[in-house]
Amino acid sequence: MASTSIASSAGAQSSASTTPTAQAPLIERAKLFGNPSRAGGQISPDGRWLSWLAPRDGVMNIYVAPIGSPNEARALTASTERPIRQHFWSPDSSRVMYVQDKGGDENFLLYAINVQTGEETNLTPFERTRVMVVGTSNTIKDRILVGLNNRDPRWHDVHSLDLNTGRLTEVMRGDGYQGFLADDSLTLRMALKPNAAGGTDFHRIVNGQVEAEPFGRTTLEDALTTSPAGFTTDGRTLYWLDSRGRNTGALIAQDVASGETRVIAESPKADIGSVMVDPVTGEIEAYAVNYLRNEWTAIDPEIGRSLAYLKSNLNGDVVVTSRTDDDSKWIVAVDPVTAPPSTHLYDRRANTLTQLYVSRPELEGAPLVAMYPREIQARDGLTLPSYLTLPPGSDPDGDGRPNAPVPMVLLVHGGPWARDGFGFNGYHQWLANRGYAVLSVNYRGSTGFGKSFISAGDLQWGRKMHDDLIDAVEWAVDQGITPRDKVAIMGGSYGGYATLAGLTFTPTTFACGVDIVGPSNLQTLLSTIPPYWTAGIEQFHQRMGNPNTPEGVAMLRERSPLYSADKIVRPLLIGQGANDPRVNQAESDQIVAAMRERNIPVTYVLFPDEGHGFARPTNNIAFNAVTESFLDRCLGGRSEPIGDTVRQSTAQVPHGAEYAPGLADAIRSR
Repeated sequence: MASTSIASSAGAQSSASTTPTAQAPLIERAKLFGNPSRAGGQISPDGRWLSWLAPRDGVMNIYVAPIGSPNEARALTASTERPIRQHFWSPDSSRVMYVQDKGGDENFLLYAINVQTGEETNLTPFERTRVMVVGTSNTIKDRILVGLNNRDPRWHDVHSLDLNTGRLTEVMRGDGYQGFLADDSLTLRMALKPNAAGGTDFHRIVNGQVEAEPFGRTTLEDALTTSPAGFTTDGRTLYWLDSRGRNTGALIAQDVASGETRVIAESPKADIGSVMVDPVTGEIEAYAVNYLRNEWTAIDPEIGRSLAYLKSNLNGDVVVTSRTDDDSKWIVAVDPVTAPPSTHLYDRRANTLTQLYVSRPELEGAPLVAMYPREIQARDGLTLPSYLTLPPGSDPDGDGRPNAPVPMVLLVHGGPWARDGFGFNGYHQWLANRGYAVLSVNYRGSTGFGKSFISAGDLQWGRKMHDDLIDAVEWAVDQGITPRDKVAIMGGSYGGYATLAGLTFTPTTFACGVDIVGPSNLQTLLSTIPPYWTAGIEQFHQRMGNPNTPEGVAMLRERSPLYSADKIVRPLLIGQGANDPRVNQAESDQIVAAMRERNIPVTYVLFPDEGHGFARPTNNIAFNAVTESFLDRCLGGRSEPIGDTVRQSTAQVPHGAEYAPGLADAIRSR
């Protein structure tokens, strides 16, 4: 594989050599799914340091550099197995901090590295513990609040963490509470408690005591669209994202003393999403609404001028990812979709932009393609915000329709309480480059589009939520995007469940399916959720089905693909992490066993060092190599040979290597 080429078609297998896509270079998998050159750029609060993630001996680690000398970067960490995937600065700028688990078990511990000495400290040295940051301050620089579930895995006790000494001091027990809210003085002001209605009760905390009666509450209807968003630095204003009394989550300011509220912003189509907050006052200066695209609106005129400058000088959607305490410098990420994202340093006083890095420079000049936002009508009239990507060369006039129908992959997001969005997407680019249209659908139950859109998915796993996906396929066929018999379904987590549902409940709709860490049995899924999800169990039961009632058990069984495994007639590929705490390995084991018992072909790839998804690039690349070979046979696209990707990974194939072209040979070559 030539290391200097942007993209190479050498060695490509193709059954579509006469299509326009075949003329486009084949983008190597490693350039899409290998380590980026840099990622996650941050600036220290005092403006003296830059930091980012970059490979060190093939594993993503944290690097820092003086702000004036980015080329003098040095590695602060030396992780050799799991990539570090995010980091943040201590309030006093003396330390870089990150969380890390073991093998994907999601027991995240908190680490800090002294920037001057390089000394690394595990600030939460406990076993089987998951840390969460509860509160940070604009004015208190040497202390933060963290939640730890080392006493009881179901609940997070709040502790004050002295960043200089590492001392942890318990502030409040978390028994029965799903979360807490602190002000800038790191005083706990609110406790959030799940209620029997599937929502949350909001309790004031006064003088360290939680008031018995809540001052506000939600039911299931508003549970995912209403939450406190934080206090201003002076503690006088409490911000909310709030859908009570309306459909979408509005940005609300509440006067703490009087209780009076005012609406700052709302949208009829989508919830208020991200906000920009003044680093000193804590006041909200701008907000974003993400319907089909993410659109920013400034409240503060100076912020408005800065955002306008960025928009006019950068090509693509812009997001401010980090700011100094004096707000003179920003780290800005820009996503052009058809080129790799890049990150810049914006000096607001000098009004200058300096590019710090391109995340994947090896993709510059590659045949990346556009993403088209689309509104698709479900059979009951619900509008489904969706995103379509087409193979290179298939849409020469750029109208979002191929000149002739092409095979398609329906790529289903996880959650299900999450969403797809607009922007550079490695999976869209990869699959489109292999000759497939790619369609991602925000089916009912997805978040971001108001509470009625979420509620439309209640108790609809495998039913109306699945109908939305079928309706999207019908739309694509009617629009001439794809032939009816050349559509695959693929996804992770809930998207994996949707894949299994597609091959069992509608067994001839899809040509094949790729299930990544998807649950096959909703009863066992609910019985094995992580203990730290206990606070959300009532919501799970009301949105999925209650395993404590005969009716609920019957529904969960009916909606579980496992019990319809005998209906599968299309090829299936399954990928699973052995340490997955959300969707246990048993979820994949069960359906593979059921299919083997009935002599139904299935290919099962297991990674012993992964959890809910594949964090290690070598593992992700290996599974994607198997996937594209599998899709090539199923849909007739093109593929890069599996090569030595499986040998370089930890992949095990408990069953069905013979059903994925080249996989058996790849295993034997180990």
